[in-house]
Amino acid sequence: MYDIIIIGCGPAGMTAAIYSLRAGKKTLIIEKETIGGQISSSPLVENYPGFKAISGSDLSNELYDQVINLGGEIELEEVLEIKDGKVKKVITDANTYEAKSIIIATGSKFRRLGLEKEEELVGNGIHFCVACDGAFYKNKTVAVIGGGNSAVINAITLSDICKKVFVIQNLADLTSEKTLSDKLLEKDNVEIYYNSVVKKVNGEKELDSIIIDNNGKEELIVVDGMFISIGQVPQNEFLKDTITLNDCRYIDANEECKTNLDGIFVAGDCRDKKVRQVTTATSDGTIASLQAIRYIEKNTR
Repeated sequence: MYDIIIIGCGPAGMTAAIYSLRAGKKTLIIEKETIGGQISSSPLVENYPGFKAISGSDLSNELYDQVINLGGEIELEEVLEIKDGKVKKVITDANTYEAKSIIIATGSKFRRLGLEKEEELVGNGIHFCVACDGAFYKNKTVAVIGGGNSAVINAITLSDICKKVFVIQNLADLTSEKTLSDKLLEKDNVEIYYNSVVKKVNGEKELDSIIIDNNGKEELIVVDGMFISIGQVPQNEFLKDTITLNDCRYIDANEECKTNLDGIFVAGDCRDKKVRQVTTATSDGTIASLQAIRYIEKNTR
C-alpha cells in the first residue's frame, strides 16, 4: 500500500510527489498520457522562477528526474475510478492500487478546433497561452480564435506586441465583457472576422496560414502564429460520481486544496481557480501534498 497516490504527472503532480517523498512517504504517480502535462509541449518557458529560459520538455524532465531520484514511482495507466474509505483505492485500466491519501492533479486541456494537422503544429505556430508564448510573435502577424473574455484579453495583449492581429469569432458579436470588447475595437492593428470559423491550418513544420469560412466564403489568411482561445476541458470525467465538481466540471475545492472527501486533495488546473499557470500548479502541488501528509500523520497516531 502507498501512503500517497497522485493522479497526474504534470508540474502539480510532480511537485506534490517531491514534497511527499521528502517527507518519507511512499508515493506513486499515475499518468495516462504525457509526462509533464501541457507544459511539456511549450517550446519555451520564460516565466518559471530559476530559469531565464527553458523548454517545457526540459522543465518536465527536470521535475521527472527529481521525482525518480527521490525514489518516486510512476505508472503509465489510465485511472477509471477512485473509491473512498479508510484505505482508498485507485482503479486503473490495468491494476487496483491502495493508498492512505490521494491527490488529484489531472489538469485540463485546451479545447481544440479538431482540424487536420492541428496537433502536429501545436507548439509550432499553434498555441493556447499568450503569457507563455506571445512574446515569440513580436512584430509578427497572429490570429486569435474565439470571442469570449479570454480570447479578447489575449487579442488585446498580442495587439501591443504584434504587427497585426486577426480575431476569428464564430458568432455575429464578441461575447466578452463590453469594456473588453470596446478596448479591443479601439486597436488599429486588430481585424475581426465575425460569423467565421477556421476550416484548415497550413504549414509543414511551422504554421504559415489558415483558411477560414467567412460568412460562407472561403478566405486565406497568412499568419505567423495562431492562439486558440475557446476554453479548456478539465480531465475530471472519471470523478463525476465521487468528487464534487462545479458546473464547468472543475473540482470544487478551496485554497487548501481539499475536496469534499477527507484525505483526497486536488492540485493544478483541474481545480476551480482563476489563474492557471505552471507556477500556480506547483503552488497547488505543494499545498495539496502538505495537506495529505498532515492527514496521514493525524490518522495514523
